[in-house]
Amino acid sequence: MPPDKELEHVRKLSRVMDDYFVDPILGFVVPGAGDLIGAGMGLYTVAYALRRRVSPVVITRMLMNLTIDAIVGAVPFVGDVFDLGWKAHKRNLALLSDRAAHGGRASARDWLALGAAFLAFAATIALVIYAAVALWRLIARPG
Repeated sequence: MPPDKELEHVRKLSRVMDDYFVDPILGFVVPGAGDLIGAGMGLYTVAYALRRRVSPVVITRMLMNLTIDAIVGAVPFVGDVFDLGWKAHKRNLALLSDRAAHGGRASARDWLALGAAFLAFAATIALVIYAAVALWRLIARPG
């Protein structure tokens, strides 16, 4: 079977972004926008996974890795240090490689990660609603 050239491109992108520290450097040099650029480049790996019909749960985990990388990475200095260790591109390559051996199916760990992300999202929304109501009550309080 001939080598998959596109998979080699995914591996090279992962190596450049994480092993050569291009992702944290982008975030440091161009705060905020650099992190979005890094996450956008990571979508190439996600698109490859979609074309290979990897489980939607695994693809969701890949997107979560990029989202965490972009959000935390956007925090000046702290996010850049975080980017040095998080390595979203390497994480996504590992997910892709590990799941390819199993026909692209999601593992129990993938489902747990998805459930945890959903709970974190729900807790965040609840916290925002609570804060908005508390602020409204504070502002609308007579006297």
